[in-house]
Amino acid sequence: MQRLYDFLRRHPTGVDSFWAVLLVGVGMVQVADDGYNSTAARLIAVPAVLAMGAVVALRRKWTQQMFWLAVGTGAYQLVTGTEVQNADLAMLIILYTVAASADISRRMSRTALAVGLLAAPLYALRFPVDKGDSTNNLLFLVFAIVPFALAWVLGDSLRTRRAYYAQLIERNQRLEKEREAQAKVAVAAERARIARELHDVVAHNVSVMVVQADGAAYVMDVAPEQAKEALHTISGTGRQALAEMRRLLGVLRTGEPQESEDYVPQPDVEQIEVLVEQVRAAGLAVDFEVEGTPRRLPSGVELTAYRIVQEALTNTRKHGGPDAKASVRLVYFDDGLGLLVEDDGRGAAHELYEDGGADGAGHGLIGMRERIGMVGGTLDAGPRPGGGFRISALLPLKKT
Repeated sequence: MQRLYDFLRRHPTGVDSFWAVLLVGVGMVQVADDGYNSTAARLIAVPAVLAMGAVVALRRKWTQQMFWLAVGTGAYQLVTGTEVQNADLAMLIILYTVAASADISRRMSRTALAVGLLAAPLYALRFPVDKGDSTNNLLFLVFAIVPFALAWVLGDSLRTRRAYYAQLIERNQRLEKEREAQAKVAVAAERARIARELHDVVAHNVSVMVVQADGAAYVMDVAPEQAKEALHTISGTGRQALAEMRRLLGVLRTGEPQESEDYVPQPDVEQIEVLVEQVRAAGLAVDFEVEGTPRRLPSGVELTAYRIVQEALTNTRKHGGPDAKASVRLVYFDDGLGLLVEDDGRGAAHELYEDGGADGAGHGLIGMRERIGMVGGTLDAGPRPGGGFRISALLPLKKT
């Protein structure tokens, strides 16, 4: 049954043609009836029957043309004196079709309504029907108009429902596209976050391990104790890197940090001093200073501050040269946290800090700018007037 229904929906003209043939058959039976006074009257009525059949058969394919064909056929009947016949039901059908079609303008639909409402009065003038008195005649005329008005109202209601349904579909599709776009943005943001975390964890810890490994190899023969200490630092740094990697992967797998002795807490401002000590142990001289009254800050601000200092000291080891010195300054303001990391080394190449890096370089500074942007802060990175490199950041505290 469903297959038959689907077939009929795919072939609307075929369905209309079936009803048109049936309507023409009924009309021809009426024409052949003795109700017509002469053969000439029957022959005059035949074209009207055939025309109305064509109106029904092609009403959905050529709606506007078939409406005017129906109007012309009605005029033909009025002129030739052909009385109303069963085939004239096509007038109601085409009026309904015009009102229901979304391809027909509203102006044309209202014109069809006006023409339909005129059909009954014109018929009453051409073929007067006396119902006894003027009141009955008026009621008869009103009842003759009602089918045309009802056909148009039903068609217009269907058109409105179809338009509403189409609007719902369009809105649903638009919302689906917006959800897809938001999902892509979320995925891109998450990938950027993962990239920042991986860069900060890997770049810092690996650079410490490389420096310690180079130092151990250099003093292996002349100072075994120093080499042993360097290897111990490499081991501890490696374990710390693995612990942070496990923490990050645990968040990616479950969405929340997992409780385990192998996982380390998310870095905060208090651990910056530990970070500085680690960098000092790796051979870089660092001065550390805190101004203002230390206090707990939002977790996002604390992590951002830690990662900026971590990346800045990593860049000093990479680009500052063997004799570079660095300084880290934290300033607690009433409405924010200030960071200043400077070194007196050679500084980074121009393309590594201009516009946050270019052509795949300067990913650390790009990550800094992204982190700063997420908490609504500002970042200034570039060479110092007297040589070396400076990174200055201000992290605002959002008041609740």
